[in-house]
Amino acid sequence: MASCYLVLPPPVRTIPNCLTSFTRSLPSVQLACQPVVFKPISCSLRPKEEVSVTNLNFKKQLCRAKASMAGVSDEKTQGKVQVFDSEEDLALALAKYVAHLSNQFVRERGAFTVVLSGGSLIKSLRKLVDAPHIDSVDWARWHIFWVDERVVPKDHPDSNYLLAHNGFLSKVPIPAGNVYAINDALSAEGAADDYETCLKHLVHNKIIELSGTTGFPKFDLMLLGMGPDGHVASLFPGHPLVQESKKWVAYIKDSPKPPPERITFSFPVINSSAHVALVVAGAGKADVIRKALGSNDQKSDLLPVQMVSPEGNLAWFLDKDAASKL
Repeated sequence: MASCYLVLPPPVRTIPNCLTSFTRSLPSVQLACQPVVFKPISCSLRPKEEVSVTNLNFKKQLCRAKASMAGVSDEKTQGKVQVFDSEEDLALALAKYVAHLSNQFVRERGAFTVVLSGGSLIKSLRKLVDAPHIDSVDWARWHIFWVDERVVPKDHPDSNYLLAHNGFLSKVPIPAGNVYAINDALSAEGAADDYETCLKHLVHNKIIELSGTTGFPKFDLMLLGMGPDGHVASLFPGHPLVQESKKWVAYIKDSPKPPPERITFSFPVINSSAHVALVVAGAGKADVIRKALGSNDQKSDLLPVQMVSPEGNLAWFLDKDAASKL
């Protein structure tokens, strides 16, 4: 794989390093390449915007499916809940779902922006690297982001980048220049600001769309896991960040779950997505799934997972253990 650097004529100013993969928009720029070990892009830039977020609780209907993509859509939230007999069946269905969306967005807009989370989500993507998807997906059009990241070096065991690289990215031919990792040399606050600024440049360059409804970035697909306490991204129950309504990317220095320093997308960004998939497996999360999907209690505080209410489509992928208390 090659990493490209810019050779610019004198009148042209150097652009930030996270945009080197989009030099096709600069006709006077020439590229010189040299072989390197695979590395993600670490963004380094800066600005800011604002909008408010409405956190909605929502009704859901349960559709029990085997290894099929059958489900029931809620009229108000477009939430489709699917329960599979095993995690293996879940992974097969998830791969089919992601591949379908990839083909759709590549055909419609020439790019597919995908946001990953950490935890068991990466394992659930394993069927994408098998036939037929490994050959049928246009991997060169993918652009990879993280909904949250721990502020640690990329080779640290706690790094979501490292988890995704080892379990997924190293097995598919996504260009290195299309993988956007945080700048782990910065502080948590600096890394969050830097990542947000990078996203704004990618919106400007039409790689990421902007929601006409919220004014926040509109990713094509956001793949989320859920913690046993109901947290998503690094948005934890009772933490002030769940109410963040202006920043695209926020930072946290007191995460209830180690490591303490992280960056995270805010709910306005998560909820501006065209598609959100919540992927949850295991009996250890059954109580939270029951509260999130089976409870009509409007008095208790919402769990972060209940605040996921995208303007686009929401799909739940559950195995039968996670759904056992519904």
